[in-house]
Amino acid sequence: MANSPAFGQADLTNCERELIHLAGSIQPHGLLLVLSEPQLRITQLSGNAEQLIGTPAWSLQGQALRELGGDIEQQVRTLAAASDLAEPAPLRCRVQVGGDTEEFEGAVHRVAGVGLLVEVEPAYPPRGGAEMVDIDSERLLKQLSGAIERFSAASTIGTLADAAVRSFRDLVGYDRCMVYKFDPDGHGKIIAEARDPRLESLLGHHYPASDIPQRARQLYLRNRLRVLVDVHYEPAPLLPRRPAGSDDELDMSMSYLRSMSPLHLQYLKNMGVTATLVVSLVREGRLWGLIACHHYAPRNLRFAVRAAADLMTEVISTRIAAIENYAHAQVAIQVRRLEQRLVEATSTEGDWRLALFRNPRTLLQPLDATAAALFYEGEVLSSGEAPSTPELRALMEWVDGQTFEDGLFSCSSVTRENPALDSLTPTASGVLAIKLSTSRPDYLMWFRKEQLLSVTWAGDPSKPVVGNDPMELSPRRSFAAWSEIVRGTALPWSTGEQALARAFGHSLIDIIVQINAVRLLIAEHQLTQIRSTVEHSKEPIVVADAARRALFANDAFFELAGRPRESQPSLDEMATLFTEPKMVRSVLNTLVLERQPWRGELALDLGAGRTRAVAVRAEVVPARDGSVLGYFLIFADLTESQRAEAARRHLEQSLTRGDNDAGTPSRASSDSDELINAIFANASLAAMDIADGNASPSVAPLLEELEASTRRAASLYGLIRRFGGP
Repeated sequence: MANSPAFGQADLTNCERELIHLAGSIQPHGLLLVLSEPQLRITQLSGNAEQLIGTPAWSLQGQALRELGGDIEQQVRTLAAASDLAEPAPLRCRVQVGGDTEEFEGAVHRVAGVGLLVEVEPAYPPRGGAEMVDIDSERLLKQLSGAIERFSAASTIGTLADAAVRSFRDLVGYDRCMVYKFDPDGHGKIIAEARDPRLESLLGHHYPASDIPQRARQLYLRNRLRVLVDVHYEPAPLLPRRPAGSDDELDMSMSYLRSMSPLHLQYLKNMGVTATLVVSLVREGRLWGLIACHHYAPRNLRFAVRAAADLMTEVISTRIAAIENYAHAQVAIQVRRLEQRLVEATSTEGDWRLALFRNPRTLLQPLDATAAALFYEGEVLSSGEAPSTPELRALMEWVDGQTFEDGLFSCSSVTRENPALDSLTPTASGVLAIKLSTSRPDYLMWFRKEQLLSVTWAGDPSKPVVGNDPMELSPRRSFAAWSEIVRGTALPWSTGEQALARAFGHSLIDIIVQINAVRLLIAEHQLTQIRSTVEHSKEPIVVADAARRALFANDAFFELAGRPRESQPSLDEMATLFTEPKMVRSVLNTLVLERQPWRGELALDLGAGRTRAVAVRAEVVPARDGSVLGYFLIFADLTESQRAEAARRHLEQSLTRGDNDAGTPSRASSDSDELINAIFANASLAAMDIADGNASPSVAPLLEELEASTRRAASLYGLIRRFGGP
């Protein structure tokens, strides 16, 4: 608090930090007493005791509470024994005033580390002071009953606010009663008003957030009903300023008599207001708005009337919650409809992304959006009057760096938040984004076009102060209607619209998870089938991931390599299976580093001096983003192919050479003999048909059989020539 100005020392440059709860004084229509426990001795009191009860304040310091006479001590002890008094409890008692006892009413609460704080004021103040609003019990209950019926019948915030201001004006009789609603930025707007017809209307006027400093908003949450009897009052100081034995000032947060900030009083004086009643409208722990009542003459309320006002406000707050929750329930219905359409379309079309944008109206209308875009797995889909894809990507990068609340980000003026995105103003001044993933920049966004707004303020919000001396800065003096045209801004996203977007986002995430779960099951099933197919394939194969770790090697590979299936070899370990490991490592490095496929022949080392020639096909498997998913190597046993090639060569040599010892003709010796040439040509053609493109184990025996058959045919032809010659 070192940088916070003391009460009464702030100006509009630092009023946000003014210590308004340490006022050190009270409004003089009441008396404040601080009591030690359990003795109930007066350790601190307001300096106006003599004016109210006829006894000087200095003479009461250190005295027991019973010195005030009447039954005040008994009533306070009863309250203190019955409750922890963390919240003020109503007090009704009698106090000695002169020769008689008079009725007082007020409240008592406990201040931690200090004692009891008692506040009382005359139930029937002398004439000549502020007008006191007093209503008999029967009439008060009747008014409350009628008001609650009207509140319960309201189905919208607008009709509820209208019923609230009429009921409050009937109850308290102030010149003007208003419902003041806060927007997400803290600015206020008067959404309902009941007033003396002679007064100018303030309905629809906006008030900048700076009109109510943050500390004041916090106190409105704690102390929900405040009455200012006369703006021109002379504060009654606390004596002493600090509680006995304490270096800290008295915390007056819950005091209803607490003096108001001089800045606030000046603000009211500038408006011409003399007396006020302000009651907080709280929704889920947030300051939703205020019911503000203004009067142009001093005015006070009996405690029963204050309690009635407080009660009505509680009922109104409850009704606000009910109406907004009903709106949220309607949101849930809309979400279920969208979800159903999405699921149905996904089942028929197979792609939920296309289904989401197939009917743009169902996506845009519930949020009153002019465009939408989906950013998913690096792709962009859009609908409506959306920015270009490059503009959308730039917007997504900015949104990705913003703070999300429960997965949602909203902004009504992208240009104001990031001037670099000024080109988006015509199509995406407002953005509402939901996060679809925690690991990727996946978003669904809705957009609103720029909408020129004419906003009526209660005075020029850009001129909140007057005066040249910084120590004399005071609130603006003009509250005449002041209008401005707001550019580069879209209509703000309402609480209901944000709730709808958030609910739809959660639903969409669930759908994505469901779809991905189905895809995972399908992929697992397909993987199992593929693994089984590869496992039982007769083609030896090894599959490795991007880190060169072997994911799978089938039985055919281990059989080919002549090794037991003990572990899956990595690509680096695989080099040791060959007769030339160094060459194999070079081939694998080319595959990994240059991402180039390789085909060639290598020899497996089977041990004991045995080798096996194999053909190798090594391939790189690229990913969509350009990275590598992994590698696979397919092997082919060349043993039969080499045997077949040897048999074919032997056959060719045999056909060319013949068997001279047996007198078997050959090509070389029988060029002019058409018959033997035909026999040899038939044998060559048969050899090509058998050997080409076939490396099965049957090729070599077939070629050997063909060679034997051809030899026999040639031998028979030679025999025929010898025995059949002239």
